[in-house]
Amino acid sequence: MNLYEHTIVARQDTSPSEIKQLTEKYSKIVEKNNGEIVKTENWGLLNLSYLIKKNKKGSYIHFKIKAKGNVINELEKNESIDKKLLRYLTVRVKKFDLETSYFIKKDDGEKKESYNN
Repeated sequence: MNLYEHTIVARQDTSPSEIKQLTEKYSKIVEKNNGEIVKTENWGLLNLSYLIKKNKKGSYIHFKIKAKGNVINELEKNESIDKKLLRYLTVRVKKFDLETSYFIKKDDGEKKESYNN
């Protein structure tokens, strides 16, 4: 089994319930093809670097997947025809970093402490 990090970017006007449906839809595709979702992260609505299909922002969903290559092919085939998605990206990795959460917002107290170290 290979390890993959897979990120999808949904349109900015996608509702939270539709985001949940997208997450469940693509998780089921992975599990149906004998893959395993190790972790799912909803990174929220983030600014895009440039306009994509007239969208300035996108809702990011990140999956950590343990599966064979054919599962990723099936996943990307379904995503390429989904009108709610702007982009998707799959990267094969050697191991998962399950501790670090890059897009969790910290309050001001935590930021000040990290600068003092």
